[in-house]
Amino acid sequence: MISLFCGFCGLTMSAQENAGLRDSLSAATELLAYHPDSIDLRLKKVRWNIQLKQWQYAKDDLDKVLFLDNRNIAGLFYRAYVNQQLMRYNFARLDYNNLLTIVPGNFEAQLGLALLNQKDKHYTEAYDQINVLVEAHPDSATAYAARAGIEKDRGMLELAEYDYGKAFELDRKNIDYLINRADIRISLCRMSEARRDLDLATKLGYPRPALTEFYRRLRKK
Repeated sequence: MISLFCGFCGLTMSAQENAGLRDSLSAATELLAYHPDSIDLRLKKVRWNIQLKQWQYAKDDLDKVLFLDNRNIAGLFYRAYVNQQLMRYNFARLDYNNLLTIVPGNFEAQLGLALLNQKDKHYTEAYDQINVLVEAHPDSATAYAARAGIEKDRGMLELAEYDYGKAFELDRKNIDYLINRADIRISLCRMSEARRDLDLATKLGYPRPALTEFYRRLRKK
């Protein structure tokens, strides 16, 4: 199953990478003219549209995919994500729920639905859903980090600090979890703990210049 947190989401591309994607997209578009009912080809085109943040083009193709196969899991998943980018939250919610009807308990769909509800200000529902997900997947760093993000947005900083710590404990290769915990610890005025997190991040290979603002906040407080 594709993941909501796949590499293309929020990706910053170089001009050369962008040009390469556009060339691939152009070739796929031309090929689709000869094979308009090819779901696989249309989904490939959708992935390039998404990488280029061409949300409406992606949605149009996903509508065609789901017209051809209304139970296509990848199509429902991608369209939920694209609808969210277009701020069509009710439609995104419907796609996630339809996907969960086909694949009950699917991790990515449950996670996407919880984050969607948080973004759409359905706070209680979002928090209930993410708690269920963490309980069902206690070894998932992604689940803990997602809950931490929701807790941070709601000002539940002590809980967010714990969850980012748990996420990093489960996946020590993801230094972003460590930096997010440092950020929260600074907000909680736990400066020595925050400094330890930042120093560990640099020791693990994170570029220190990228942490300049965090170190500045340490000195300021």
